[in-house]
Amino acid sequence: MLSNPFSVRSSLREMEWLRREMNDLFETLDRGPRMSQATTYPAMNVWTNPDGAVLTAELPGVNPDDLEISVQGDTLTLRGARNPELLNEGEAFHRRERGSGKFQRAFQLPFAVDASKIEASYELGVLSITLPRAESDKPKKIQVT
Repeated sequence: MLSNPFSVRSSLREMEWLRREMNDLFETLDRGPRMSQATTYPAMNVWTNPDGAVLTAELPGVNPDDLEISVQGDTLTLRGARNPELLNEGEAFHRRERGSGKFQRAFQLPFAVDASKIEASYELGVLSITLPRAESDKPKKIQVT
């Protein structure tokens, strides 16, 4: 018995195949030598405690000398660049997923910080920034008499 090439099941299979092919096409077009997800690179975590905040950012392959950290008001800005991998003569990429180029992320802090006491360290591709809360912004306990 021959199956009907115009059946609903056959059409749905073809549409699913087409959807997968289109997704693959757009993913391929999005890749390139630049950061394809500039708004989410680098990945960052931020947590607070009573004394301030700590920000960590994943920056594998980034030279710490290529980083610029600034704080203006309650906004921290991280700028930098990741240089592309250079190939030797006769070499060609088989797969290239790691982006390169300039990046910038700005993060609004939940309180004012003491910019003179900010510390930053870089270890194993992770940048850690300690942001002490400004004394003027710390909650004050009021004694009721």
